[in-house]
Amino acid sequence: MLFFALVYIVEGIGQTGGLIAQPLNYFLKETYGWTPVQITAFLTVLNFPWVIKPVYGIVSDFVPLFGYRRKAYLVIANAAATLAYLWATQTTAPGEIIFVLLLTAYAMAASSTLAGAVLVEHGQRLGVSDSFVNQEWLWFSVAAMASALLGGFLIDRLTPAGALHAAAAIAAAAPLLAVFGSLYLIDEPRSRADLATLKQTFRGFLATFKRRELWIVAVFLFLYTFNPGFGTPLYYHMTDRLHFSQGFIGILGAVSSAGSIAGALLYRWLLRGMKSASLLYLSIGIGATTALCFLAMTNEAVAVSVYFAAGIASMISLVASLTLAADYAPRRSEGFAFAALMSITNLASALGDNLGSFMYEHVFASRIAPLILVSAAATLVAVPFVPMLRLGDKRHGEAAASAVS
Repeated sequence: MLFFALVYIVEGIGQTGGLIAQPLNYFLKETYGWTPVQITAFLTVLNFPWVIKPVYGIVSDFVPLFGYRRKAYLVIANAAATLAYLWATQTTAPGEIIFVLLLTAYAMAASSTLAGAVLVEHGQRLGVSDSFVNQEWLWFSVAAMASALLGGFLIDRLTPAGALHAAAAIAAAAPLLAVFGSLYLIDEPRSRADLATLKQTFRGFLATFKRRELWIVAVFLFLYTFNPGFGTPLYYHMTDRLHFSQGFIGILGAVSSAGSIAGALLYRWLLRGMKSASLLYLSIGIGATTALCFLAMTNEAVAVSVYFAAGIASMISLVASLTLAADYAPRRSEGFAFAALMSITNLASALGDNLGSFMYEHVFASRIAPLILVSAAATLVAVPFVPMLRLGDKRHGEAAASAVS
């Protein structure tokens, strides 16, 4: 549990959507005058390392490094993230910025994949995948809340370039926590790349493609995640229409993270033990409802309430979707299978964000309300597909194999 906390504190700070996100958006908007579509398109390449997460998973599944399938790779990935962020403190050219941030995205995606494999291995063995997922995203939200507050503070105190470089310097230090956690907190037996082990891993790899349930889960997760996103358009709406200060926008990010923390605690205290199907229906309903709440966001007081509610909804959605993926990952192919399912959600999210920015600028004439309505409606598309998962009475967090037996 401590390992998952440390790794996801690092993810909350070090991902390109973490501490550096608002300073980067502000830098591109103020220094180069970029539009929402330009920024979203420019940053879309940063999603690619997350879409190919199965590559990192299959390498670690099949090829132990220094005798370990997870630990050594985790150390290398996080060390690489530190070096890349240090490089980012020295540049202001958009092309070089995106290249360096792409390196950090590869490092963070690899670290997330390997932590996911650790989660599946131990979560299925103990029947507590949901608790591990909840722990990860609880501490991710704590780090994201701190990152949002700090990002807004840096923008208010420094030049656009200065805020960007300061955020990169702080983000460079965070991965060292994960290096420590990987070295001293993972109880991982040594593994050999002998023929018997490779055959066992290969059987698990093939099972990923043969299991009908996994294909259904994959389709469901895509539909569950894909909807026209309004994150970047909302940033422009708050800046240009509502005239919120950059500091306050940073506070709203922190409020959303506080809501996520509340959602994690709510799950831990009240929702844990729910049937999988019930939790999925609940998460979809709450997601659509909170999306509609953004229509009422006309002043700062309402914005705080809406962002807090959205944080709760996003956490329940994360626990519901990620645990579903962890429950169905075959053994000996945990890294690949879990990463493949997560890549589907990352791809769906990236496509949705680009679609939302395009619709905001070219279909809805920079009006946020119609986009919010479309996004909320798209969230409900996943509802008819829940019965296709055939979850029955399976408790969320219980390994699918155990539920069947």
